[in-house]
Amino acid sequence: MNSHYATRFFWAGVLTITLGVVVLFNAAVTSGAIVKVTGLVLLTGGAVQLVMGLLEGGGYHRWLTLTLGVLTLLLGWSFLSNPLSGVISLTTFMLILLTASGIVEILFGVRARGTPFFAPFMAAGLISLVLAGILLASPTATRSLLGILLGIHMLAAGAYLTLMGMYMKS
Repeated sequence: MNSHYATRFFWAGVLTITLGVVVLFNAAVTSGAIVKVTGLVLLTGGAVQLVMGLLEGGGYHRWLTLTLGVLTLLLGWSFLSNPLSGVISLTTFMLILLTASGIVEILFGVRARGTPFFAPFMAAGLISLVLAGILLASPTATRSLLGILLGIHMLAAGAYLTLMGMYMKS
């Protein structure tokens, strides 16, 4: 039984790595697909929120739920109607997230001076800030970032699954 699962993990990893390579070579197209899926998820979530708001009793919570439902629907529709703007919006969000996390990691690194955590915090913070700088400086990176991140994630996940299968086999 263990060998059967090991084989499944191994081949799932190989397939994930292969698809990760395909995604990396088509990063801009993948970014557009990510925005469309995000738009569909937002539309669905907004519709569910609207239904919940209509079913909820009166008062502040009902109006808040209805307002958030409408805003979520509008955002989902915006992503679907103009995927390039959606890519830019999500990439801008990533830029803000990378910048903020880089600053926080460096601040943690400064506080951890003299401990084994100093170098990893500082390195992570600097890498985040460099990635944010690349995003800010390169419009081409903006179009492809989401696809590149997904491709890298798929490569890492595929490597993990493949190694797990090999480990289970031995």
